[in-house]
Amino acid sequence: MENKNTITRRSAITGMGAICLTTAFTPVLGADFTGDEKSNILPEDPKTKYPRPPFKEQKQPWPGLVSKMDPRPDHGEKSYKGSGRLKGRKALITGGDSGMGRAAAIAYAREGADVAINYYPTEEEDAKEVIQLIKAEGRKAIAIPGDLRDESFCKSLVEKAVKELGGLDIVINNAARQQTHDSILDISTEDFDATMKTNIYAPFWIIKAALPHLKPGSSIIGTSSVQAYAPTEDLYDYAQTKAATTNYIKSLAKQLAPKGIRVNGVAPGPVWTPLQVSGGATMEKLKNFGGQTPMGRPGQPVELASIYVQLAAEDASYATGQIYGSSGGEGNP
Repeated sequence: MENKNTITRRSAITGMGAICLTTAFTPVLGADFTGDEKSNILPEDPKTKYPRPPFKEQKQPWPGLVSKMDPRPDHGEKSYKGSGRLKGRKALITGGDSGMGRAAAIAYAREGADVAINYYPTEEEDAKEVIQLIKAEGRKAIAIPGDLRDESFCKSLVEKAVKELGGLDIVINNAARQQTHDSILDISTEDFDATMKTNIYAPFWIIKAALPHLKPGSSIIGTSSVQAYAPTEDLYDYAQTKAATTNYIKSLAKQLAPKGIRVNGVAPGPVWTPLQVSGGATMEKLKNFGGQTPMGRPGQPVELASIYVQLAAEDASYATGQIYGSSGGEGNP
């Protein structure tokens, strides 16, 4: 007679395996998720997630303000959720008042980092909002206005950040100057110099000043652009600086790897920031901004925030000399 209570060796092992798998995966699948969070993890169509062109004509004096843009860019003010990936870290972000710098600053604070942001003095209105958002996360927030085209300021910027934060282990060179010109003949020496000073000289000065303070495990991140490898005819000087940014990231990564310092870059495509409305795009291009991408729209700064987090995070310790693209399906890398 068959004993229905008999447990064979095979069934015992199978049962134990199922229990082990259930035990292993249940905490991962269920950890820290409330009912609301579970309902919010469904994927959303990226084509229609954010505003699409056409956009209204608008123009601001350089360098522009987030608060006066229409539509207002999304930097993750309400949407970005942190998980402690940068707990205890200390970051300096140039251009931290708007665009990708602002998105990174918000994300870093919500991931547990203390943050110092630099911005041009006329951007004080936007900077105050960022400082409040950082402090709302219980993190230290340092505002350091100034002109990055000044070498002495760049040095003092690093010194103040180190002093106020109590150290430094993340440096993001994000601030940039972008002005559209139909012809090289329209670019004055003063304009060319201002773009080079902001986009190339400033990171050079800042990195030199920061290196003595960066210990193994630190991270340097540069903001490049799709313009580095797919330049348009109207951004002659800006595109050059972004090609140079990509190059210095790869060169410096090799130089600093033996010191345990990682260097990486982010290459955005068309992203909706004050750069575009303060001389970085013609009115015609602005109206259809991002419409030429496979996504059919520009990116929002928040869509790059997690890339800046990942590049600084400890679990990305083997990534150096890399350029991470986010351009809606066009260009490289």
